[in-house]
Amino acid sequence: MEILTIAQLKEQAGEQPFYAEIDVQLQSRQAKTTRTNKPYLELSFADSTAGFSLKLWEDRPLFAAARDWPDSVMIRLSGKWTQNQYGLDGNDLSARVLNKEERELFLSGDPDLQVKQHYDWQTIVDLCGTLKDPRLRHITQMFFDKFGDVFRRTAAARRNHHARRGGLVEHVAQMMRAAEALCGVYPGWHRDLLLTGVLFHDCGKLWENSYPRDGFNQIHSLRGEMLGHIPIGIEVVNTLWREMMESEIASGWLTLDPHSEEVRLHLLHLIASHHGQYEFGSPTLPRTPEAFALHFIDNIDAKMEMLKDAYANSNEIAPNIYEKVFPLPANLVSPLRTFEAPILIAETQEESSEESPGHFTDEEIIS
Repeated sequence: MEILTIAQLKEQAGEQPFYAEIDVQLQSRQAKTTRTNKPYLELSFADSTAGFSLKLWEDRPLFAAARDWPDSVMIRLSGKWTQNQYGLDGNDLSARVLNKEERELFLSGDPDLQVKQHYDWQTIVDLCGTLKDPRLRHITQMFFDKFGDVFRRTAAARRNHHARRGGLVEHVAQMMRAAEALCGVYPGWHRDLLLTGVLFHDCGKLWENSYPRDGFNQIHSLRGEMLGHIPIGIEVVNTLWREMMESEIASGWLTLDPHSEEVRLHLLHLIASHHGQYEFGSPTLPRTPEAFALHFIDNIDAKMEMLKDAYANSNEIAPNIYEKVFPLPANLVSPLRTFEAPILIAETQEESSEESPGHFTDEEIIS
């Protein structure tokens, strides 16, 4: 039987139970009780594609085993699955720990997602290689050399959008493609600055939403918890910039216009303002065309990912109407189908010459 990913399970599960097997890694386990003092476990699982939470009640056969699972254990869950507005639920569940060969295959991730993330990584590297400003091109290369491995296994968020191992690469690559396209529409934008800002806008998430080399359990760090990704991103770029400007290569940049300090300041502004509003965590508001562009491109890509997931995973409560999924503001409606012009089949010469009531041949008309 095919082993499903969590993303596939979410796409296929509905109100009617169906049997499926999934390989997952335990992220967290909390022992809780209901208001009536009924014990249960709240388990959080993840794989390379997504994550989900599962309540396991004391009267379920798997309860005792799950209570003793070691942290970050990799297991195969089998059972009958359903999905409603509260998420996935499993019945008649059984589980076993993966063997060494199965663990290695599990850690390699979903093959389709691997191909996509490799393509997205190459997009980022290639576009950064086209930057004309040597300072911006050089600092992006420094970032790849120093943090590339961690960047490629970092999520864009803990939930809501691109919340998976490597999700930040997907998010940044799509934003870069959007920025590159829009620079052709708005030629006054500073293309080099905007693309570099896209790369660095969430780089602080390497300390907020990263993953270990051998698992799908997001790492929590004191720096990420106490500072957040925007201050960390500013610190990272400042550190790289200082190192770059103290190197020998910077001696040839003294006469460049705009001055290096001005370029640094504008780059930091993109990181600081990309949430767009004070109440959303921005220490400052967008004050340049590139800052506004980055904020809206970031928001668009996050929303499109949320929409994609919502259409795939939410319940259809009426024809073409889907349940509201947080943080989207309302119930979704199926998008309008793409218009396809009807294909007209030309009559054959033989069909066009057939006589029928009210039909005249060319000879009859001429005569």
